[in-house]
Amino acid sequence: MLHSSFLLESNSTKFALFTSAFCSNATSSSVVGSSLPQMGSRCKHRTTNVYGRQAQERVLEEAPEMSETTPSFKIFPGQAFPLGVSEVDNGINFAIFSQHATAVTLCLSLPQRGELDSMAGTMTEISLDPRVNKTGDIWHICIEDLPRSNVLYGYCMDGPKDWDKGHRFDRSNVLIDPYAKLVEGRRHFGDPKHKLSKFLGTYDFDNLPFDWGNDYTLPNIPEKDLVIYEMNVRAFTADESSCLDPTVRGTYAGLIEKIPYLLELGINAVELLPVFEFDEFELQRRPNPRDHMVNTWGYSTINFFAPMSRYASGSGGAVNASREFKEMVKALHGAGIEVILDVVYNHTNEADDEHPYTTSFRGIDNKVYYMLDLNNKGRLLNFSGCGNTLNCNHPVVMELILDSLRHWYGYKSHGVFVIDRHVPFFIVTKCRVTEYHVDGFRFDLASVLCRGTDGSPLNAPPLIMAIAKDSILSRCKIIAEPWDCGGLYLVGSFPNWDRWAEWNGKYRDDLRRFIKGDPGMKGAFATRVAGSADLYKINNRKPYHSVNFVIAHDGFTLRDLVSYNFKHNEANGEGGNDGCNDNFSWNCGFEGETDNADINALRSRQMKNFHLALMISQGTPMMLMGDEYGHTRYGNNNSYGHDTALNNFQWQQLDARKDNHFRFFSEVIKFRLTHPVFRHDNFLSKGDVTWHEDNWDNPESKFLAFTLHDQSGGDIYLAFNALDYFVKVSIPPPPPKRHWCRVISVIHKCNFKWLLLISHIPYSTLISVDTNLPSPKDFVPEGVPGIESTYNLAPYSSILLEAKS
Repeated sequence: MLHSSFLLESNSTKFALFTSAFCSNATSSSVVGSSLPQMGSRCKHRTTNVYGRQAQERVLEEAPEMSETTPSFKIFPGQAFPLGVSEVDNGINFAIFSQHATAVTLCLSLPQRGELDSMAGTMTEISLDPRVNKTGDIWHICIEDLPRSNVLYGYCMDGPKDWDKGHRFDRSNVLIDPYAKLVEGRRHFGDPKHKLSKFLGTYDFDNLPFDWGNDYTLPNIPEKDLVIYEMNVRAFTADESSCLDPTVRGTYAGLIEKIPYLLELGINAVELLPVFEFDEFELQRRPNPRDHMVNTWGYSTINFFAPMSRYASGSGGAVNASREFKEMVKALHGAGIEVILDVVYNHTNEADDEHPYTTSFRGIDNKVYYMLDLNNKGRLLNFSGCGNTLNCNHPVVMELILDSLRHWYGYKSHGVFVIDRHVPFFIVTKCRVTEYHVDGFRFDLASVLCRGTDGSPLNAPPLIMAIAKDSILSRCKIIAEPWDCGGLYLVGSFPNWDRWAEWNGKYRDDLRRFIKGDPGMKGAFATRVAGSADLYKINNRKPYHSVNFVIAHDGFTLRDLVSYNFKHNEANGEGGNDGCNDNFSWNCGFEGETDNADINALRSRQMKNFHLALMISQGTPMMLMGDEYGHTRYGNNNSYGHDTALNNFQWQQLDARKDNHFRFFSEVIKFRLTHPVFRHDNFLSKGDVTWHEDNWDNPESKFLAFTLHDQSGGDIYLAFNALDYFVKVSIPPPPPKRHWCRVISVIHKCNFKWLLLISHIPYSTLISVDTNLPSPKDFVPEGVPGIESTYNLAPYSSILLEAKS
């Protein structure tokens, strides 16, 4: 995720009297409209500012014009559950939580089709009477005559003005329902004509439920067998080189079109950068050093239930996005590929107190939804690096997050009430879920989820435990990014209940340092490729609870890791001060792009060395989109705000490298998936591995060789040389009735003679002396026999041999 000073905010909340709310609404929802105060005193049309003070700063579109026509609505008290919008027997029910609001107004708009980009039209306001339309802390109302779709809605909230006590109420803001299942905004991603458009909730009860098909099944891939591909839905196909129709580029439908490519690559799970609704133009709402940027990563959530509407093809829209997202999931599952969502529950889009972007939580109940420092004038705490921190372990916020996860995971609701006993007090919730059927979640800055309402770390965070033990999410894959911007680094110690996996940041750092030749890293490298038992061999945790990665979306790409010693983030507008400084990178002798053939050859070998090490490690490997062809961001290690080729997958570059770099990466992935020796259920024992090493304590030793033993005799020998000179390697004898075969080799042309270099990924000792072997000879799945007892392993190279009968 991105870390910077200008971002967005959220709120905190709290439930009360849930049991009484449920009981009382059994009768209140049946009260007829005539029992209410006169409709004329509660329903009116008027001009409303949107998002409060931002309208006065001239950064948002003008509010709708006043209308003299007042529509006739038949209204009822409504019911407190479920939260959000639901269809009930006598109409459309609206329910929203706010503990501290003193006045709530429901705002409705019925715009004409085609006007949604500007959301033109008058907002009809219906005031909720707390004597009739409130149960506990839930405000609710039912309207009989509303259409079943194509209605936009929001809320205006008023309440205490005590800033020092954490309140941020502003009656002029029209706010998005936190439980809105669909959110409408501008229709086209990055459309500058509508960069200041508003966002409102909507609903759709007209369309039939999505048809998943009678033969539809989930892939249900064991975690130890996953190969995760971290990717951005838009960036994957947005570039013209994708050769897709312009209306499909950068969309869920575009990803569907490229599923055959994902199968060719060999991965079996995609981890999608955030797909919850966000505002790509949030950085352009006011003059600032980053007002040229377009947020393409999406780590700035507006709503936790609605799919990103501008990832829908054609004219976009919330309803289309919901359907198309399901079509994408169904197609990926049909291809045997799981879907993991990168979710951001640590903060929202609402920024900080200096430059707030109030769209929902902040105006509904800031004191509940966000962590505050009440000893410092009620200011927002910032453990996310984005201006605010969601109050995740507050009971109300916790239930919001759990409901969101269930919504995306695919729990089939039958209208039953669920009592969740994993929270500090029972919360009765009527679950209505849209069934998106995703397979798991990666939690951004998950250490935030381990903090109490005052920001202090918790040993047993209620939310983390509730997710681990939730009956609905019991088969869901859950992955933590176990750190935050407040210094809570929990790699290897994240509260887990034997379920949570972790992004292993120590794996990333140790592999980078060993492969580039840092001294004293051999032991750490061996520990990491063996499954990081020092971190995860506790209780019932397994090697696959370590999500191994060398590269992720934030930071250098793999090509940049071997091409730059320093970040080059000048294009971001912050003077190069953003982004991480500790990259453990090595430019192989020249900073940036070069025509030097020797440097480029070394970089190519280093990329292969990294990929080989990743794919032969115990644990769950994850790679970044584009690394399979060598994508570069030209040294920018924080490229969240560039909707350009800097982030977009370059299909023409893939085509140019399809037969060499790509082929190698693809074959190594497939080799991993066909060899169980790399995917142990349990941590390696002495019988599983032999370390060919007696020089562990020498910090200058940068060579490591080992054999992974297979019960059937198909042992795998690996050697990595991170030295800048040749090493004469003694190859151990193969198992009985077996012989070593070279599977992977990388050739290097030396200045003084031709030698076979076993570089980057597996190399084998060939009896030939031809170092100019082109692809496909760098990887031979069936193996090349003729391996002798010794060979010279070249600088910065690696080899893999397989014992064959």
